[in-house]
Amino acid sequence: MSIDYRENERVSITLGENGVAQVRLIRADKMNALDPDMFQAIIDAGHALHRAKGLRAVVLSGEGKSFCAGLDLASMAQVGNSEGKAPLTERTYGNANMFQQVAMVWRKLPVPVIAAIHGVCFGGGLQIASGADFRIAAPDTRLAIMEMRWGIIPDMGGFALWSSTVRDDVLRMLTYTNTEFNGEQAVEYGLATEVSDDPLARATALAEQIASKNPDAIREAKGLFGTYLHLSEDDVLMEESVRQQRLTGTKNQMEAVTSQMQKRPANFEDH
Repeated sequence: MSIDYRENERVSITLGENGVAQVRLIRADKMNALDPDMFQAIIDAGHALHRAKGLRAVVLSGEGKSFCAGLDLASMAQVGNSEGKAPLTERTYGNANMFQQVAMVWRKLPVPVIAAIHGVCFGGGLQIASGADFRIAAPDTRLAIMEMRWGIIPDMGGFALWSSTVRDDVLRMLTYTNTEFNGEQAVEYGLATEVSDDPLARATALAEQIASKNPDAIREAKGLFGTYLHLSEDDVLMEESVRQQRLTGTKNQMEAVTSQMQKRPANFEDH
């Protein structure tokens, strides 16, 4: 297992032998609030993982008392100062600008990402967590779509990420009012997948379970999840067939069958 990533003061990555990467926001003294350095560090971490050999799943969490408190108020003026910066409408990262890429980079990874949420998860922090495939939250987590408090709208990919999980009227209410809610309510609203008293342990256990599957099939499944909501029924059926044809009869697919028949752990190859 290897990863080309330079450690910094904002994000750490540990890639285990089982292919599970632990990605942690490490600005604990500021509740992992987002300043310009944090924005860039998160993007860099995501891009490094995209190139990592042997990667099978990712757990995304925050160090200290919170997952992420959202935008660092002390740096708000700096972030909002557009002088010398690309306009928000410029697509600097494929289909996204820099702020959107901080959340979308996790959805764009070819392997599943699980966010472990605790403490505070406000504004941009919630949008980052929403970029994960699913979210495990502590029951007493404090969450909010906070942007309206500062006179702005969610613009870090939230609407693209929430459209398939959050009921429209609920999303409107939470956006217009920036009402705070807890982890159990987040599950009810569609902003979290389940609650756990130990979100990091639960997320890690799920990541390890995913990492034990055929990594080729996992990647094909994530690729299908990334497209099926936006395709016609005919195109979804074809997409299933194309991806399944790529998998059928491959060494890893046959190992999945053989290991099940022999009742032993599978020994998959990473490509």
